[in-house]
Amino acid sequence: MSRFSDASDPHADGDEAVEVRRGRGSRALSNPEDLSPRMRRRRAWTLVLLTLVAPGSAQIAAGHRRLGAVAIRVWFTLLAVALGVGAIYLLRRALLLGLMTNPVVLTVVAVALLAGALLWAVLFLDALRLARLGSVGPPANRWLAAVTALLVVATSGTLAFAASNVWAGRDAVTGVFGGHTVREPSDGRYNILLMGGDSGADRTGTRPDTIMLASVDADTGRTVLFSFARDTENIDFRQGSTMRELMPEGWNCGDECLLNGLYQWAVENKDRFPAGSGDVGALATKEAVESLSGLDIQYYGLVDLKGFQRFVDAVGGLDIDVRSRVPIGGGTSPIKGYIEPGEQHLDGYHALWYARSREGSSNYERMTRQRCVTTAMMRQLTPANVVLKFRQIADVSGSVLKTDIPDGDLGRLGDLALQAKSQKITSVQFAPPLIKPWDYDPQVIRDKVEQTIVASQKAPSTGSPTPRRSATPSATRSRSSEDTPTPSASTGADADDMEAVCAAL
Repeated sequence: MSRFSDASDPHADGDEAVEVRRGRGSRALSNPEDLSPRMRRRRAWTLVLLTLVAPGSAQIAAGHRRLGAVAIRVWFTLLAVALGVGAIYLLRRALLLGLMTNPVVLTVVAVALLAGALLWAVLFLDALRLARLGSVGPPANRWLAAVTALLVVATSGTLAFAASNVWAGRDAVTGVFGGHTVREPSDGRYNILLMGGDSGADRTGTRPDTIMLASVDADTGRTVLFSFARDTENIDFRQGSTMRELMPEGWNCGDECLLNGLYQWAVENKDRFPAGSGDVGALATKEAVESLSGLDIQYYGLVDLKGFQRFVDAVGGLDIDVRSRVPIGGGTSPIKGYIEPGEQHLDGYHALWYARSREGSSNYERMTRQRCVTTAMMRQLTPANVVLKFRQIADVSGSVLKTDIPDGDLGRLGDLALQAKSQKITSVQFAPPLIKPWDYDPQVIRDKVEQTIVASQKAPSTGSPTPRRSATPSATRSRSSEDTPTPSASTGADADDMEAVCAAL
């Protein structure tokens, strides 16, 4: 006589519970033939759910112990790694960021994630086999198969998607940051030249109309942003620099020798530069800004403005408080609309026009808008944003950015970028009324740079900026020129002057 009662017996459930309490129910997990239909269904669901919460445990319980033991070891190893990663993030965040931007580590992680996805899918399918769907009966067997399929998608599918993202990140790191030399900070600061290059079909070569220098404290992440007018003239180079050898008299030929023209001059005269100079346009511009600022520059980044549009779309747009109406178009093309005043969430198209629009505004107001866009990017590109949009960012990074920042320094710089997000970004614009780019004393610029850095180091620490709610989109239909208000006056030189034009939310 069977030790389990028939399902019609009102005392059946009680008998089955007694069997489980006596330890015999565990043997029934591997041999369900003597179980009642109800207990077979319970057993089947238990095996699938065990695979979800502790992969491999279903196999150990149901008799496939070798596969289960391997899976359990892998599962606990992953949990230990996750705890270790969390500990490293809390204690040495720069080290973790460095590991997670190392191409070898990224390769290992991608392969491990893909292997985990395959193993988890196999465990779910094996759990169904062990559940013996034929003995469960309809409709429970159909529900069980459907739920298992959904769990495979949710678990293995997620791991496979993560593996794809990590591999895309590896390609981005090797393609953009690979093969460059790690440089140490100078006087405790990283100085990074930021350029926005506009190389459209209507222009000859690349002209970096946006030229900024980010000076970052290597310990605290406090950042000062210096903007240089693209039409800065009369640049003498430092002793011992490559450009001093090529231009002993300096870049001094009036309106034909502007700061933003150095890049293209260098490209056209590449054969005059020493072998191994790399991006000679970036080198020439870097040495010019070093001479102007008095700072040693470790790295540069050149952003293609058309690629910048794709990048802003990839990260989900930028929130900016627009203080004056900005045309979309103008010059040789018709005005297609306006970016109106107020808190705006700008997509890539409108963010690009906001940064580059020249119609009805001074070059220095345009510089201020570019600083505002840069500040918004620094504040709003959060780790969560990067994780959620990782694949999109990786896909566009190669067409957006040229840089000599090495992958070996991404950990340190990434950690400083996270620290900078909680600090006030001080900014100075070397434009009227501070200086006249066509007639100035270089020592005034250097003194201002030094004073601003010293002041930023002495300033009290600030908390994270309070997030503000942005308004809905961005532009309106085109209006006639008579309806267009006069843009705000020239922006001046210091951080407070930016408030007259825009604010990064």
